[in-house]
Amino acid sequence: MTANVISQTACTLGEGAFWHPTREQFFWFDILGKRLLTLTEQGEHHWNFDECVSAAGWVDLDTLIMASESALWRFDIVSGRREKLVPLEADNTITRSNDGRADPYGGFWIGTMGFQAEPGAGAIYRYYRGELRQLYGNITISNAICFAPDGTTAYFTDTITGKIMRQALDDDGWPRGAPEVHLVLSGQAIGPDGAVVDALGNLWNAQWGASRVACYAPDGALLETYPVPTPQASCPAFGGPDLTTLYVTTAAEGRADDSLAGKTFAIQTTTKGQPEHRVLL
Repeated sequence: MTANVISQTACTLGEGAFWHPTREQFFWFDILGKRLLTLTEQGEHHWNFDECVSAAGWVDLDTLIMASESALWRFDIVSGRREKLVPLEADNTITRSNDGRADPYGGFWIGTMGFQAEPGAGAIYRYYRGELRQLYGNITISNAICFAPDGTTAYFTDTITGKIMRQALDDDGWPRGAPEVHLVLSGQAIGPDGAVVDALGNLWNAQWGASRVACYAPDGALLETYPVPTPQASCPAFGGPDLTTLYVTTAAEGRADDSLAGKTFAIQTTTKGQPEHRVLL
């Protein structure tokens, strides 16, 4: 499958790819560029901010929940206005938000990390119906937050460990018991980055440094890989009218000699993704 460039914008650190299912519109972030980007029939549009922004979920047709380095926000797509919902490590100047995604229960999971990937400086949180609760601490690089279609399992990683974890969920979407190892990628030239789960329960992981997105069965078996023509693949998302287009963000940071680094790609697959879940504020 060929990865086609859909945006010529070179993101310093592309992340937070997601498809708004009611708008049928693709959004993504340049974390270090401090902007949210989108594609419509009229072309590409972006919003600039005064701090790093990294991930979002949809609340209604015109509203997103958006994570920044200091807070979670209600963001109005039409006006560009934002309203603070809750602080997110606002008193910690060494951290910022990173990977995040909505769960099947209406919650929004968001990870943090140090600006310089300081060991153990980050955490993973869940925002649910007005409450922000820390789920895991001592995280260095939070990534791969995604969910099985039946709502029983969450996945996440601390990239430096090379392990993608699975977490059983209770009937309200909160963790039940301790997380378990799902995939071990340590010892390979692979940094597990952002991930998404398709409608069949397969996990698709963007793999930093490996120029690919890899698809794993629910039992952890590698099913196939999709090449990305620049090494730093960072976050995948399914979208398009039939949810079979795989969007992939990448990063230009440290890749000055790579003309494709930081651009955003689309790969046509034969697999159907899940619609992104709606966040309940």
